[in-house]
Amino acid sequence: MEFRLAVLTDLPQLKTVYKSIIQDMNKRKLEIWDEIYPCDVFEEDIGKNQLYVLLDNDKIISAFALTDTNTGASSVEWENPSSRAFYLDRLGVNIKYSGKGIGSYILNKAKEVSKSLGAEYLRLFVVDINEPAIRLYAKSGFKKAGGTYEEKFDDGFVLHEFGYEIRT
Repeated sequence: MEFRLAVLTDLPQLKTVYKSIIQDMNKRKLEIWDEIYPCDVFEEDIGKNQLYVLLDNDKIISAFALTDTNTGASSVEWENPSSRAFYLDRLGVNIKYSGKGIGSYILNKAKEVSKSLGAEYLRLFVVDINEPAIRLYAKSGFKKAGGTYEEKFDDGFVLHEFGYEIRT
């Protein structure tokens, strides 16, 4: 397997992989992502050198973004709010690789990268109904922060998100 920063030529395959993930999530009533997000953010992520991919024989099997800010960061009670942290975002695993431990593997990679970039914590937000992801984060040693972030959209839709963190 190869782990690296994403490049622009990865975009078509990334979008195909994530569209399959979104279809699978919708079937399971996890209607969190749509035809716009997260796919329309990938090009910007690549431009900022914050999108990482995991490949198996040139096939993308997982991807995530690491950012140094998050709009919900002040909405929850982190263990050490002033500590340097990176935020894991847009984590996805190719549905053809579900149940093979890729989620745990890629979380460890995100933790390693965060530490190498000088972060004391890796943090993330997860929508309250995304129970499979919540189980993965808890199993991987992430601790739930106090409080909830309410992400509000222009159409009145609101996502309730929990914050999770782990020391790097």
